[in-house]
Amino acid sequence: MSSVLTSPFSPDEHGLRGVSLDLYLRQIFASLPPETVRQLYQHMRAEALRKELVYYRDGKTEGINVIMRPLAMFAEQLNYFHYVSQTLLGALKRMPELYLKDFQVREIVPLEDGEAKWLWDTWGASHNQFHTVFGRLDAVADLSGAFSKDSLAFIEANLVGAGGIHLIPTAEEIVVENVVPIMESVAPDLELKTAGDLRELFIQEMLDHAEIIGRQGRAVCFVDPKYSDDGPNEQESLLRYYRARGFEVYHADPEELYLRNGEVYYENHLIDVAYRDYETRELAEMEAEGMNVRPMKQLLRQNQMVSSMAGDFDHKSCFEILTDARFAAYFTMDERNVFRRHVLWTRVLRETRTTDPIGELVELLEFTRANREILVIKPNRAYGGDDVLIGPSIAQNDWEAAIARAVAEPSNWVVQRLARIAVYEFPTLVETGDVTVAPFYVVYGFAPTKYGLAILGRASQKQVVNVAQRGGMLAVLVGQHKHPIYAPK
Repeated sequence: MSSVLTSPFSPDEHGLRGVSLDLYLRQIFASLPPETVRQLYQHMRAEALRKELVYYRDGKTEGINVIMRPLAMFAEQLNYFHYVSQTLLGALKRMPELYLKDFQVREIVPLEDGEAKWLWDTWGASHNQFHTVFGRLDAVADLSGAFSKDSLAFIEANLVGAGGIHLIPTAEEIVVENVVPIMESVAPDLELKTAGDLRELFIQEMLDHAEIIGRQGRAVCFVDPKYSDDGPNEQESLLRYYRARGFEVYHADPEELYLRNGEVYYENHLIDVAYRDYETRELAEMEAEGMNVRPMKQLLRQNQMVSSMAGDFDHKSCFEILTDARFAAYFTMDERNVFRRHVLWTRVLRETRTTDPIGELVELLEFTRANREILVIKPNRAYGGDDVLIGPSIAQNDWEAAIARAVAEPSNWVVQRLARIAVYEFPTLVETGDVTVAPFYVVYGFAPTKYGLAILGRASQKQVVNVAQRGGMLAVLVGQHKHPIYAPK
């Protein structure tokens, strides 16, 4: 007699209410007339420019594409994503402390000489007690079918100048104001809303930080390459947004800051807390070139900077610390459960013996050569999707060459378990003006705060998904319905 297999998952693991909310949205959007979709597409592109949802490239302004149809999840899913993201961010915030006391950690997440000196010069006991990191955790998850928590997998962290504070809520506004009313008119039982305005979550984090470190004022300064012509220029848009709501906010280039009696000023305004879009290694290079970055160092030393020096530990190899049993004692049982379930197995690509994704001891280089189909090789610290080699998409000889390069450049490359990137179908316009449905890879950027979670959805028809590589922004909304959702016949 054959035995009956039982599922290892609890009922809620199979999916919230059985069928995804995203499936319902797909059905609703498919019922819209093509002319309505065409008009929506043109209107949304105009709205992106009007609301300054733009990217500067080589001195030219490009509107960032907003995918017409949003994704949606239930509040239960959002709450779980928030819990996991906060847990992961809390662990990454401890990296400076681990680096300073553990030589093995230094080998896996090495700092350049200049930025290491900045860490030793600025990190103190007060930082171990409290410091703030505001960043983005890039992940994949499948919302297209019956939701499984195990579909959530974190790829990497961006903890300094992660961006999106203006972009995310603006993209959500465009969709909520223009697309959602049309969808709700077709399906009156549907209700979609944003998870929370990231601009409000962010400024509250900044003000809380100022209060906890004992600052009497609440003056916030955005510090970035103010006069650069490339990338999204969010700070000016945020400046107008916050000032219109009565916040004391400034925007400065590092060299526009100055010291007076041990305090940092900008144009005669005392700064209480700053948000930086500079990595410390950039600041160290500027210092070596003779530029005056002493105010930036002072802000870090006095714990007035967000992100703190912990933000510079956004090496992809930090995930080796989280997924290698050698470092398990640094984390709680709950944290380790989160890592095991949701953090992708990652190793600095080097000649060593280590554990593979299922915990077996292996020679890392040999394992990497033999398992190209399930692995990806990435630069340890680069961002923007550059030089990412997806194992199944390249030939074995190219894979071997990448391994050889990694061995020749110690600590510069990691090998990571290949994530399953969910593919969604979205309506799009082709050159003829016709409406068609095309598949897109989707990656999420989670920006967790204690007040809530904002989600930056990014969609692309390339497996390396990045707005800087002309991908599209995707609004991820929270939905509910008044009646059961049924799968299509």
